[in-house]
Amino acid sequence: MSARFARRLALASVITSCLASAALAQAPAPAPACGGDLGAFLDGVKAEAISKGASASAADEALAGAQIDQKVLSRDRAQGVFRQTFLEFSQRTVSQARLDIGRQKIKQYAEVFARAEKEFGVAPGVITAFWGMETDFGAVQGDFNTRNALVTLSHDCRRPQLFRPQLIALIEMVQHGDLNPSTNTGAWAGEIGQVQMLPEDIIAHGVDGDGDGHINVKASSPDAILTAAKFIQSMGFKPGQPWIQEVTLPENLPWDRSGLGNEVPASEWFKLGVTPRDGATNFGNLPAALILPQGRKGPAFLTYPNFSIYLEWNQSFIYTTSAAYFATRLSGAPTYLKGTPDQGLDDSGMKALQTKLEALGHNIGKVDGILGSGTRQAVQKEQARLGQPADGWPTQTLLSAL
Repeated sequence: MSARFARRLALASVITSCLASAALAQAPAPAPACGGDLGAFLDGVKAEAISKGASASAADEALAGAQIDQKVLSRDRAQGVFRQTFLEFSQRTVSQARLDIGRQKIKQYAEVFARAEKEFGVAPGVITAFWGMETDFGAVQGDFNTRNALVTLSHDCRRPQLFRPQLIALIEMVQHGDLNPSTNTGAWAGEIGQVQMLPEDIIAHGVDGDGDGHINVKASSPDAILTAAKFIQSMGFKPGQPWIQEVTLPENLPWDRSGLGNEVPASEWFKLGVTPRDGATNFGNLPAALILPQGRKGPAFLTYPNFSIYLEWNQSFIYTTSAAYFATRLSGAPTYLKGTPDQGLDDSGMKALQTKLEALGHNIGKVDGILGSGTRQAVQKEQARLGQPADGWPTQTLLSAL
């Protein structure tokens, strides 16, 4: 599952099969909300697009030849789970090769990045990190026909409220001459281009960076860079402020105060002995959270308000922390200190831990072996109750003690 879809999926409500059946029962036969005869469904999409300002010819062009892609449905129903640790994921994704290419791209498009920073206040490293993480700087953009992917996911009754608006936006892109529906390819969930954006976001935040009169985030790097910058700005990015900062820690801290959601002025962390590796303490007035992706013995970071755009981009803590770290590397920060984290739990151990946490009354969501925010918070509470350092990192010691 790609980053763009992960963010949207986390924000969207899930349509249950019961609600989907009700929607089908209530929809007029010629224009079902989802499911049913594909031709009748597409007629309904066309009518909706026209009601929202699209021309009939653009809708016809966009939807001509549309078909259900069974591979898209298979991907949607077999999404993988995220079980890598921060060290594993970040070392794979923030490789020296990616850093070298990213720095070369920043030089190659120096004028475009300067414009992005001047007009939207977003640092080059922030944009470039997403560019590299999402598509290897445009090299791997996906090979699913975008129109068919969105038709498939809109017609399917699992989440039409998420995907049908994207299909309507795609028709608008066709009307603008910014997308060829027959040949445009991207990710299986409809994301397009070098930074993998959904059609609605491209319509809302697209910028013609190369001056050709079109917004082509697939083929034009200037368009992709500036569109990403405008989109990031829209999520609340504050120019001139940090997003994440690596720190070193003293032996003893109130570990139960660590974790996202436990922000205090950064100056309070500095007084406790939390020390920025870059020596910069001039943002001490900003709220900051201390995050420990693999516990108190692993890499440690302070996150600032700008970190919220990473959480908007993707709900995975490991992905967002890695992307934010990547951006600092592109902006001149050194490689993080790996530390010596305690051995974590394997999949069966995590599920056993989650089962115990659930039995103790904690809301951890699914027992799925994934260290999500609910599990981290529950781990922290149980560590504190048992007199262990409450750093939110699950170990065999904690599992044995429960």
